[in-house]
Amino acid sequence: MEARIAIEPGFAWDEQDVYLFDIDGTLLRDIGRTHMGSFVPSIRRVTGFEVTLEGVPIQGNTDTAILREACRQAGIPAEVLEPQLAAIFEAMSQTVAGQRREMVLRLMPGVEDALCHLTRKGALLGLATGNLEAIGWIKIEEAGLRQWFRLGGFSDHFPLRSELVGHAARKARELAGAEARVCVVGDTLRDIEAARANSLPVIAVATGNFSFETLLECRPEVCASSLADLLALTRTAP
Repeated sequence: MEARIAIEPGFAWDEQDVYLFDIDGTLLRDIGRTHMGSFVPSIRRVTGFEVTLEGVPIQGNTDTAILREACRQAGIPAEVLEPQLAAIFEAMSQTVAGQRREMVLRLMPGVEDALCHLTRKGALLGLATGNLEAIGWIKIEEAGLRQWFRLGGFSDHFPLRSELVGHAARKARELAGAEARVCVVGDTLRDIEAARANSLPVIAVATGNFSFETLLECRPEVCASSLADLLALTRTAP
């Protein structure tokens, strides 16, 4: 794929204080779909209801929102579902944990080099992902990336991505300082929207299911075909 980079004038992509990374499509891809495969059996085990993820928006969505929408489509009343959410989350986490050694994870291009580059420049790295916390950390650990990340915002208590990004930004500023410059890194339109909702700049990478052109239309501070291409441009710049 052709390397394509667009950077807003005056924005130094690698000189922010904190970077909050999405996981799926940004850092890695769960080729074996272990995570997605945990929804249906976990809901069945806890509630006894049969659901499907067919027709449920997945890209950029959160586990909590995906679960609720699947159950809504299956006709499960909210008053039945909500008291059992924590049990379903636990069942999903246990399912993924039981299969963690069999997970097939593929890192997106340039991820390790970019994380190393930003860390060497003194940045604090965190996660801002729609994954449940236990599942998100399992993916990061099994992909060999755990050493880079100090904190995270997850969907266990935040069904909206904007909320979990805001939570992660607050946690980051507790560590890096109240005036720390926080940047979101993601691969979907929802990552851009969540960053905007929190008045944060965003680096959008076209390594997920959204094209470079589609992401660029939303005017992120940085739009890149991949982190590898972004880093290569930086290293060859005069």
